Amino acid sequence: MKLFQADAYRTEFEGHVLSCSPVGDAWAVVLNQTCFYPASGGQPSDSGTLGGQPVLDVHAEPDGTIVHVVGRPLSGTVVGQVDWTRRLDHMEQHTGQHLLSAAFVHLLQADTVSWHLGAEASTVDIAVENLSAEQVEEVELTCNRLIRAGLPVHAHLCSPEEAHRFPLRKPPTVSGPVRIIEIEGYDWSPCGGTHLRSIGELGLIKIKAWERYKRAVRVTFLAGQRALHDYMALDRMTRDLARRLSIGAADLPRWADRTQEEVTSLRKRVRTQQEELLAVEAERLLAGARRIGPARVVRQTFGGRPADELRLLAAKVAGTPGCVAVFGTRGALPQLIFHRAADLRLDVGQILSAVLPIIDGKGGGSPVQAQGGGTRPERLEEALDAAVSRIAAALRA
Repeated sequence: MKLFQADAYRTEFEGHVLSCSPVGDAWAVVLNQTCFYPASGGQPSDSGTLGGQPVLDVHAEPDGTIVHVVGRPLSGTVVGQVDWTRRLDHMEQHTGQHLLSAAFVHLLQADTVSWHLGAEASTVDIAVENLSAEQVEEVELTCNRLIRAGLPVHAHLCSPEEAHRFPLRKPPTVSGPVRIIEIEGYDWSPCGGTHLRSIGELGLIKIKAWERYKRAVRVTFLAGQRALHDYMALDRMTRDLARRLSIGAADLPRWADRTQEEVTSLRKRVRTQQEELLAVEAERLLAGARRIGPARVVRQTFGGRPADELRLLAAKVAGTPGCVAVFGTRGALPQLIFHRAADLRLDVGQILSAVLPIIDGKGGGSPVQAQGGGTRPERLEEALDAAVSRIAAALRA
């Protein structure tokens, strides 16, 4: 007997063990009655204890038999205790899904093709090409207005023939008796899940995001305590930011816009100054370059400098005709950065591939520029010397 369908608020019961069989390292227990909801219809299973043991899983067999998985065998009459916090959360999300799906039908004539109750948020996939912010807001406001109206939620158990007297949002998918969940006067949907007595108990429903997903739009939402806790967290964060910045919470958007403009301006100034400094550094390095045939080779080892900065410096060196940059970085993960001038007939990508094994490295690039990293910092100098030797051989060939 499925006690959760008669009373979703009941969490404790006694059940007689009809069978107990091993399944892997656990035991599958079937009872004559249970309050434990099995995973079904997008709703996860309940958790709790049975005979004092944690319930590891609850699922339904194809014939409808509910199986409880526990760590040790059970027999006789046992007491079951459902985790109320988890049950209530699932009731809130599932009831919220019914309300949200119904609102999409009433307002946009858009059906729900699937839904998922996640650990942190839930989703409904709506059969539309796209959703505008205005449409989402209208659905959300409608749901919350109905929540304030406190419409009761009823469960009707009837035959397939009797089910047709209800204006069902979707057809039944089961044979035999049909359980219909009604949000009074607003929605009727076949469902075997656990629900609240009234949508007023939801308190709040909040749509957090929506995006195209396959041939539908996936809407992410929070209901009940999840929505309240999300609001509390965002409110706490907003107040904390306002306090730290010594401004009013309403001024945060304007402060963020102004700060973004300042950061963008500063980045441009820093980039310009960096370019100027790197140009000066490149000239200094070129002054000490080694002449090899028609080229000048700058072989240099650096420590503690970002790779993207060294790539810019290498490009500055290679911007001078006839010049080649052969750079290496010290550290736990050594890197090689090669760059040559456009007028040289030299494949630095090929040279990099040849010397990377020295530092047990991987990488790649083009004939003009190449980069790779390895795991043997103690052999960095050896790799750079090998690269210079190969460059010299290639230029003299």
